[in-house]
Amino acid sequence: MEQTDTIRRAAALLCRARHAVALTGAGISTASGIPDFRTPGKGLWEKADPMEVASIYTFRRDPKAFYLWVRPLIDVMRSAQPNPAHLALARLEAAGYLKAVLTQNIDGLHQRAGSQHVLELHGHLRTVTCLNCFRQGPAEAAMEAVARGEVPHCPACGGVVKPDVILFGEQLPLAVVNHAMEHVHRADLMLVVGSSLLVMPAAKLPALVHASGGEVLIFNKQTTYADSFAAAVFHKDVAEILPRLARACLEGSA
Repeated sequence: MEQTDTIRRAAALLCRARHAVALTGAGISTASGIPDFRTPGKGLWEKADPMEVASIYTFRRDPKAFYLWVRPLIDVMRSAQPNPAHLALARLEAAGYLKAVLTQNIDGLHQRAGSQHVLELHGHLRTVTCLNCFRQGPAEAAMEAVARGEVPHCPACGGVVKPDVILFGEQLPLAVVNHAMEHVHRADLMLVVGSSLLVMPAAKLPALVHASGGEVLIFNKQTTYADSFAAAVFHKDVAEILPRLARACLEGSA
């Protein structure tokens, strides 16, 4: 009963919000079979040093090592399907309660779930860019090469191509970040879904919303620094709890 009351209270905040946005992290996609980075015993960073396999410096020095590490993850992402948490956010956006999804994820599941306004802070796997001539193109041919265990090369100049995801040591896409910040400055409510809030600059966004007088709702299995000022905190499976929030907001039933 206590959790049902908390869901209803959170839904009331969402229904009253003028400009609600969601910030999502890897935890929203674990129910789709995509591993997150920091869950004890299962996180990707327990199996590999991120600065060794996922930095731009290592990529430039040894792209084959990066592709060997990332190939299984790419295969999982490309075959994964949106789960009920993704679908709940898409329903809330379609109903006008959610203005945008700011995501740290690169899996594209928000778009496949039906979300229209998705800002991918850490890039995506739909395109690749040549590090030599900077030609950008669709990722399909490059991903086929990766699946064969090869390093993909640019069809124009033969240089190594990199997926348009943000590696350690790279700047976030400026236009996307600026658009996201416009939403953050207007937000009077932020849903934090499946993010540990440990990676900057996304980690600071809930604090910015709170500092400007907005409310923050946390949906994450582990604790976050924002729990201390959040209006409601749910340390539950987001694929179970987020659809309940959507129902409470859209149908009046938690």
